Amino acid sequence: MFILDEIDKVGTDYRGDPSSALLEVLDPEQNSTFSDHYLEVPFDLSKVLFIATANRADTIPPPLLDRMEIIELPGYTASEKVRIGREFLLPRQLSEHGIPGNAVTLSDEVLLRIVEGYTARRACRSLERHIASLVRKSALRIAEGQTAGSIAPDELAKLLGPRASRARRSSTVRAPAWRPAWSGPPSAATSCSSRPRAWRASPSST
Repeated sequence: MFILDEIDKVGTDYRGDPSSALLEVLDPEQNSTFSDHYLEVPFDLSKVLFIATANRADTIPPPLLDRMEIIELPGYTASEKVRIGREFLLPRQLSEHGIPGNAVTLSDEVLLRIVEGYTARRACRSLERHIASLVRKSALRIAEGQTAGSIAPDELAKLLGPRASRARRSSTVRAPAWRPAWSGPPSAATSCSSRPRAWRASPSST
């Protein structure tokens, strides 16, 4: 099994065209004798399962997209992101900043407000950045001799600034529905997902 991460960011420049090589790799008629141009050694890739991840489809060359079976994974819900923030992101940021685990606490209400008002995408990276910002401000309080304790929901505007407007967050989250000219009727419009979509190459035996 080969994992190709973020295949939607593959580009073409003076160094070559990786998508052309991927077309050969994913072709069951050619990948049994695939030749690497650097080592000049043939490889049998006919038994390999290729799994590629991507956040969007419109930047993937249509011939390459045609060789793949698309599996869309939904994004995290707000409640899932709150749990991830409470159980994973906050403890990690406290550890990275050298703060004891019980010195700073964020309630579920605070995490939910961050998710709904400050994260522009469904991904958890933006949530972790804001949690890290709160942890750094709490570390400053501790360094000044104050008690960080629990951060109240009303303090978010002071610590993180104003909430992002709904129009701004919507324009960032939503992506235009896209389908090649040869595809069938369009399905429901999709939006950018925090969990990368998995693009599994068609089995070479078919």
